[in-house]
Amino acid sequence: MLTFGRELCGDLATAESREWLVANGIGGYGAGTVAGTLTRRYHGLLVAALQPPLGRTLLVTKLEETLYRERYWDKPYDLTTNRWIDGSVGPKGYRLMESFRLEGTTPVWTFALGDTRLEKRIWMEPGANTTYVRYKLLGSEGLGTVELSLRALVNYRDYHGNTQGDGWQMETGRVPQGVSVHGFAGAVPYYLLSDRGEFDLHHDWYQGFSLPLERYRGLNDRDDHLCAASLAVALAPGESLLLAASTVPDPCLDGEQALARRVAYEQQLLVQGMARTTAFSGKFEPPLDQMPLMPATEPLQQLILAADQFIVDRPLVGAPEGKTVIAGYPWFGDWGRDTMISLSGLTLGAGRPTIARTIIRTFARYLDQGMLPNLFPDAGETPEYNTVDAILWYFEAIRAYYEATQDETLLEEIWPELTAVIDWHQRGTRYNIHLDSDGLIYAGEPGVQLTWMDAKVGDWVVTPRIGKPVEISALWYNALRCMEQFAGVFGKPAQDYKTLAQHTLTGFQRFWQGAYCYDVLDGPDGDDGALRPNQIFAVSLAFAGGDSEGALLRRAQQRAVVEICGRELLTSHGLRSLAPSHPQYIGTYGGSPLQRDGAYHQGTTWGWLLGPYAEAHYRVHQDAAQARALLTPLVQHLHGGCVGTLGEIFDGDAPMAPKGCFAQAWTVAEVLRVWRLLAS
Repeated sequence: MLTFGRELCGDLATAESREWLVANGIGGYGAGTVAGTLTRRYHGLLVAALQPPLGRTLLVTKLEETLYRERYWDKPYDLTTNRWIDGSVGPKGYRLMESFRLEGTTPVWTFALGDTRLEKRIWMEPGANTTYVRYKLLGSEGLGTVELSLRALVNYRDYHGNTQGDGWQMETGRVPQGVSVHGFAGAVPYYLLSDRGEFDLHHDWYQGFSLPLERYRGLNDRDDHLCAASLAVALAPGESLLLAASTVPDPCLDGEQALARRVAYEQQLLVQGMARTTAFSGKFEPPLDQMPLMPATEPLQQLILAADQFIVDRPLVGAPEGKTVIAGYPWFGDWGRDTMISLSGLTLGAGRPTIARTIIRTFARYLDQGMLPNLFPDAGETPEYNTVDAILWYFEAIRAYYEATQDETLLEEIWPELTAVIDWHQRGTRYNIHLDSDGLIYAGEPGVQLTWMDAKVGDWVVTPRIGKPVEISALWYNALRCMEQFAGVFGKPAQDYKTLAQHTLTGFQRFWQGAYCYDVLDGPDGDDGALRPNQIFAVSLAFAGGDSEGALLRRAQQRAVVEICGRELLTSHGLRSLAPSHPQYIGTYGGSPLQRDGAYHQGTTWGWLLGPYAEAHYRVHQDAAQARALLTPLVQHLHGGCVGTLGEIFDGDAPMAPKGCFAQAWTVAEVLRVWRLLAS
């Protein structure tokens, strides 16, 4: 259990630097700071996925809380903390916080006022746009009653936006046990409900909330929210108050039952995830009582729970059970590349091979011209296929899944599509993606970003990497070896894949420039010798590294890659995207969108790259303890940033402050995957 005391909670800067996240498995979420302030436009109690897993809309922002103690009715205690656009902070409820802790993924606060202690916890209902907030008065009989007054601040806007409330009239009305809210004609109604007490209706705009993190990002830093209703309830020691914010009119208002469902759901995740191995011999999910469990460790358990927050429903026509991966909270949707990179860690690393199978089948429906979508389509939208690597990571995800499950049925089902992918790359597909005569993959056109280093501002592609990126040919080689393996399962001809792989193996030596690998060959301006982390995949991928004759790099070359990446790119929280010695290196990520995107892949540290680096380090040095120690500082970050999960990026320069998305799928996935790998 991750716990912080008054020394953290009582310091505003520190408490604001820690965030919390709850999610519902359909794309909706709730998030905020430990301090209770709104520092991002994305903070809110209920950010509902109105078109799962997207259509994310801020509905309920926060609850303003005031407590009155018996015998001190004239002395209100404000438990709320707000920042205002004029620079003031008030009220300052963070000063009354005794502790903050995370129980599973449920944030829990304890407020202390003399001998009066009030507990608050927040969680979401799995599979529903419903957020629960429960208050409980702690202590024994005789301490006297309190009155808890709540004022609900609401909204109805896209989660990327800001609100100026002048003149906006929302419609509120009474319903059994609560209040309904209609943002405007045609808007989805939502509800504020309570297990006790009666709401009073209001229509008061709270104007001028200050959003310092949006100001830091060069964006609109002001927001307004509507106080739509208030509730005052008397509590005796041991009594509780439950409030539900929901898009359904009749969520369960039994707090014990609702919390028990969340706890049981997470306990199931832990039992599955703590299985000692994911090699289930063809049984996708064996009886839980037959699973040998790993020793319980807090980091591993927390990573398993964090992994689940990214797995969401993606119902499709003819496949209502579809699943996908949210790339990151609070602002990313589901991306093909991120999903495939994350799939193994989030699912197999958490003992959930059936979820892996469903995601693989979901994305198979969108294979087109040998490619997977970069941006997964919403209903009626045309998929965007501007990615060269998503499809190649798809092969690695399938390989890992098959290794864990021996599921020949799935392999047979998608085999025709996989062979078509290889054929498309041989003859060429979108964006000039094709297999060149040297056995390497060429990709790119002006104005298009195709690799994971994909920052683009207007027409400016920051790192276009047109030509032959090193990791793309490494992934292509890995895919060919996967096809060779898969062909052997069915007794199908494998020679064509062996021949193609051997050609790539020979051609890959072109990347070696004496001390490490070129990042891109044959670009418009020639070869790019910048020291970047992409070469690490030539050592870490399943069929790329090691001691076999099929390794892309010779043993001494593999060692050199690991050593120079460790010396120049490694930080405590990941690998820098560019060596500090490069003239275009930018060590701090921040500022306007133009400045941020300009730094994104020019020195910023990426947490997810620590996984493949640690794996490559293990392959070279065969020291599991040393390789696992490389992950430890990032695992310790479960206590920082967004508590209980891992973020996207960090500054390249010390002290490597966390930036970007506060919860990122592939960071959690790669740390979990390699942590499990090195423990086996």
